[in-house]
Amino acid sequence: MDDRELLQMALKAKATAYAPYSGFEVGAALVTNRGKVYTGVNVENAALGATNCAERTAVFRAVSEGERKIAAIAVAADGDAIPYPCGICRQVLAEFGDAGMRIICGSSSDKFTVHTLGELLPHAFKLR
Repeated sequence: MDDRELLQMALKAKATAYAPYSGFEVGAALVTNRGKVYTGVNVENAALGATNCAERTAVFRAVSEGERKIAAIAVAADGDAIPYPCGICRQVLAEFGDAGMRIICGSSSDKFTVHTLGELLPHAFKLR
């Protein structure tokens, strides 16, 4: 799947984000090694620790459908700033992707970057 296409899916998903506290809506779209696409959004909570990022929402949706290998993920938000996965999301991505997994980070202003998981999390914690 083309990086721009995946990024557009993440931007579209962002429309259903629940971000009443920060106002920072984020969408994510991932593609599995089998070619299936799953989207996710950030879901905030008054108890901030209970908030879930868009990336983890997409991963958890994929895993709940039986997927275990992620090929790429796009993360998108409005504005000029390019959003990157937080540390917790990077670790979750490491559970289901390899160091070469593509991470596409972009904004509604059509700016984006592409990194590998290995670049963003060079020493991931792994038990297996």
